[in-house]
Amino acid sequence: MGTVYIIHGCPSSAEKGMDAQTRTYDKHWMPWLKKELMSKGINVEIPLMPAPWEPNYEAYKKEFEKYKVSEEDTLIGHSCGCAFLVRWLGDSGQKVKRLILVAPWKIAPQNDALKRAFYEYPIDESVKSQVSEVIIFTADNEAADGKKSVKLFHNALGGKVIELEGRGHYILRHMGTEEFPELRDVVLS
Repeated sequence: MGTVYIIHGCPSSAEKGMDAQTRTYDKHWMPWLKKELMSKGINVEIPLMPAPWEPNYEAYKKEFEKYKVSEEDTLIGHSCGCAFLVRWLGDSGQKVKRLILVAPWKIAPQNDALKRAFYEYPIDESVKSQVSEVIIFTADNEAADGKKSVKLFHNALGGKVIELEGRGHYILRHMGTEEFPELRDVVLS
């Protein structure tokens, strides 16, 4: 099995003031998943994306392309990380083993030009031919725009949608736990 890359979501601007040395977005279920997969001998990378409270596609791309993604790798996005990965796959033409979207988001606030530039792009449907498997995790109690986002990605990319009960946007306060065995099991399958 190749490397598993996890692209974190976009935090609120309240986290903007954090020192660059202490900033971290590998939270919620990400540290737990990394530990679980590494215990099975799987390499996991969670790149720290630049200024994610003001996501910029070109800045994310520059950071992500420091890594050498291969056809054996699995890409996992959370929230806005999903929007980045799908766009990057379309732009790069890179083939990967698996694309897993967790609580994908593709809807920007209309009054936020930065986020609109990040989220509002046409999904390149050729991505589905670059990926052996697409899996989308959502929850029965995800926000309405999250549900719309799932439909946008699923309509363009196909794949399997897994809806779990009571997980919200797959953040710690919605899940009530850092453990995400369903995702671990999908990665290991």
